[in-house]
Amino acid sequence: MHSEQTAALKMKPVEFIILSACTMMLTALGIDIMLPVLGELRVHFGLKPESTAASQIIGFFFLGQVAQIIFGTLSDRFGRLAILRLGFPLYIAGGIAAAFAPSLPLMLAARFLAGMGASAVFMTTIAGVRDRFVGDQMARTMSLIFTIFLFTPVLAPFLGLAILSVASWQMVFLTPPLFAVIIFVWSLRLEESLPQQNRIALSRANILQSIRQVISNKVFLRYTGITTALFTVLSSYVASSEHIVGEIYGKPQLFAWLFGGMGLFMACCTLLNARLSSRYGARKTIKWLLVAYTLVAAVLLLFTLVAGDPPGMPIFFIAVTLLMAINLAVEPNASALAMEPMGNTAGVASAIYGTLFFAIGSSLGSVISLLMVHTVFPLTLSYFLIGVVTLVLVFGDRRPTGNSDSK
Repeated sequence: MHSEQTAALKMKPVEFIILSACTMMLTALGIDIMLPVLGELRVHFGLKPESTAASQIIGFFFLGQVAQIIFGTLSDRFGRLAILRLGFPLYIAGGIAAAFAPSLPLMLAARFLAGMGASAVFMTTIAGVRDRFVGDQMARTMSLIFTIFLFTPVLAPFLGLAILSVASWQMVFLTPPLFAVIIFVWSLRLEESLPQQNRIALSRANILQSIRQVISNKVFLRYTGITTALFTVLSSYVASSEHIVGEIYGKPQLFAWLFGGMGLFMACCTLLNARLSSRYGARKTIKWLLVAYTLVAAVLLLFTLVAGDPPGMPIFFIAVTLLMAINLAVEPNASALAMEPMGNTAGVASAIYGTLFFAIGSSLGSVISLLMVHTVFPLTLSYFLIGVVTLVLVFGDRRPTGNSDSK
């Protein structure tokens, strides 16, 4: 941690990590707590039981992340805190509006607004970590943040079911904005991490120069490409998980347990990744994680082709759990490697990273989800193809180990 930036924290590092995890948790909570109520939404809006339209509330929330490109530019000019504190009201207002929306299109618009707010919070959190840490240290810090953050998918489905058992689905929708109010108040303890002298003037020339600097960086593009590809199948599974468990496998009563169990295993693997990154470095760790990912995906695809579609429920969910866990272990490493050469353009870089990661990944993920009406083959095939793509990208980085050159 840089000495001049250490002074930018009122709080101890442990509190900073927990607060950062909670701010990022707003994105996950805005998704995972909704999954148990998709069936209620189909009934409320008069949709057919097999309809995948209700899952669009997940896709539109993800698509709201396109606003990161705007927020990132503004954060490099006005600082991280100004944008962080703009994101919270957007998230809260969008969440409340979605709960009382009279139609599905209006609900989707409100979810997009909430996604915009989440994007501001998510982007400034990553940029704030980058302001304070670099390289393997950033990877370790992000792994710790993600470990805490990943308890959200463990608990959120159960929380959604618990609320639904005593109240309406609207109360489930209102829970994330209520949680956001608490985190907003807590975040007031944070101080600015981007010094005034390191801020970039808000002019067209400076913005374009920053964007060119980011998108011309081969290291940034390589590792952003990896996380974007992986997020494609992750977002597709998350949006379709309730449909897969309830409709394709016909076991809706197991949904919360399966989703929560997967989240617990994912959190443990992300904590393990913090240890691996500390011992072997982010680049070596990510290579072997992606080798394991592609091998698991290949076995799942082969089993689907040989044993039939859908494959046996235990095999499918064991494989998907492993794939999701590896995915979430890779992300902090890849984000650290992508952001390492960015320096004072961390805001723009984080915004471009988040825009590609969420917008492209969720859009392609939505296409995969729409194909899974009665089959999981589009998902199993996508896991394998994306595994191959990530291997090409990660092994294409031929820089000597320990080299942090930007190009």
